[in-house]
Amino acid sequence: YSGSMGFGQRVKKYEYADMLGLGFCYMAMKHNERFVVSTFADSLEVFTPKRGRSNLMRVLDYLNTRKPKGLSKLEASLAAYKKRINTRSFVVILSDFLYSPEEIKSAIKRYKDHHVVLIQVLDKTETELNIEGDFKLVDAESDDTLRTFISPYARKSYLQQMAEHQAKIKKACDEIGAKFFVFSSEYPIFNAFYEVLNA
Repeated sequence: YSGSMGFGQRVKKYEYADMLGLGFCYMAMKHNERFVVSTFADSLEVFTPKRGRSNLMRVLDYLNTRKPKGLSKLEASLAAYKKRINTRSFVVILSDFLYSPEEIKSAIKRYKDHHVVLIQVLDKTETELNIEGDFKLVDAESDDTLRTFISPYARKSYLQQMAEHQAKIKKACDEIGAKFFVFSSEYPIFNAFYEVLNA
């Protein structure tokens, strides 16, 4: 729930991630499994896994009170969360994963004994960069600003770097047997579930 997850035109990235998270909780509930949602930014918020509809309502209420803010500490948060898992678990990590591939690899390698799914949620602007001209870019986590001109060449370079970044994340996932998915926050939510569950 770092500041960068608050970005989005039609649907904010965190809103899309919330829908996916609730969907996985609902499926766990239907199978009478314990489930929990934990969020992280500059710190990790952890809850006790429980079963049932009342727990699903608690998750919903909790997510409705959360707003993205602050810096994200992926590696520290996932290291702390791993200590709380005592049995082999199904772990879904929802993020924009705009961290260095090395940090992501270090963060997820602790989970090699679990069934892990990484889902990168990005806004359509981040996946396509269909803009051109002068822009003032504001870092959602640090508030730093950068004036830049986005040309067709810059767009091509950006898309290439994003593809390389995602390839490195997928490689890190492959090494521990995890699955990696990328969804735009405008992608139909049920289609996203279908792809994840049928992978």
